[in-house]
Amino acid sequence: MAPKKNISALNEVAGVSATDFLSNKVAKEIQERRKHKLSESELIAKILAGDKVALSRAITLIESTNPEHLPKANEVIKGCLPYANQSIRIGITGVPGVGKSTFIEAFGKHLTSLGKKVAILAIDPSSSVSHGSILGDKTRMEELVKDEHAFIRPSASGASLGGVARKTREAIILCEACGFDTIIIETVGVGQSETAVHSMVDFFLLLKIAGAGDELQGIKRGIMEMADAVVINKADGDNVKKAFLAKVEFNRALHFFPPKPSGWQPQVTTCSALTKDGISEIWQLIMEYITYTKSNHFFNHKREEQNQYWMLETINEQLKGQFYQHPNVATHLEEIKHKVAQHEISPFVGAITLLDLYKNK
Repeated sequence: MAPKKNISALNEVAGVSATDFLSNKVAKEIQERRKHKLSESELIAKILAGDKVALSRAITLIESTNPEHLPKANEVIKGCLPYANQSIRIGITGVPGVGKSTFIEAFGKHLTSLGKKVAILAIDPSSSVSHGSILGDKTRMEELVKDEHAFIRPSASGASLGGVARKTREAIILCEACGFDTIIIETVGVGQSETAVHSMVDFFLLLKIAGAGDELQGIKRGIMEMADAVVINKADGDNVKKAFLAKVEFNRALHFFPPKPSGWQPQVTTCSALTKDGISEIWQLIMEYITYTKSNHFFNHKREEQNQYWMLETINEQLKGQFYQHPNVATHLEEIKHKVAQHEISPFVGAITLLDLYKNK
């Protein structure tokens, strides 16, 4: 059987009429650009020159699960690393519906108005059924996406811990090398994505809304303990009074927690991403935190710990990948899974059997 020919998505499908807005010239330019593969040195040079197209291509490269792309990805990261670590990294989380995308757009526009270069790495949840992601953050941030001083990169969470894209940590390095001085990471807002994002940012911001029962959540540990600031969003219209009351409740709740290692006392504030009220104050609060933690040397200490943490996480990830790709494991995995499912052996015996197969190289 002849190999199946790859068909470009830019070509007309039989029975489907091409849109009137399709420019043949533009389509040809895109196809030619895709054909030209940049070398590692070319990618690095373009990234350092601030080329956002090259940055996108490099992030796609490091997100690739193709083993052949790994050496090239590592070479690009190595070339960009000396130019990284010059940004402020901010993690933003909150439950779905709290207005993360609207807030980030308003916040990002404020930062670019101050002359900042902002990169937004948005983690989009992947379906456990179809394994697909919508990746619609650029659509929701329609104003910010047109800003020449902003870069928005939605990435699928895949099967990684807590919904954090597997290569977000490396994407931060590339964005910093490209000249972005403020990196914003938006979490999925569910599961343990907050824990993973907290381990790669300098400042962790928790978005809340009033009148949704969230006030009682304030006394719970976990996410509240990680937050450096709690922001009550949607403080506009009839919600202004509710937001103020929520602010009081969260302030009380924060006093139940032990002091943070940074020595910083988390603060609660309100804002409206719709009217832009309170947005500038949030940036001032973040700058106060950065100044404070740099003065007591916690800022650098935290980054050093984060680097060590991600080294160990990478080891775990690589070992897991090598385990499942091992010929002995790949050959017997389905058979042992079947035996476990049929109660012929216990899950623990099954795991030990596979581990023994892995050791016998």
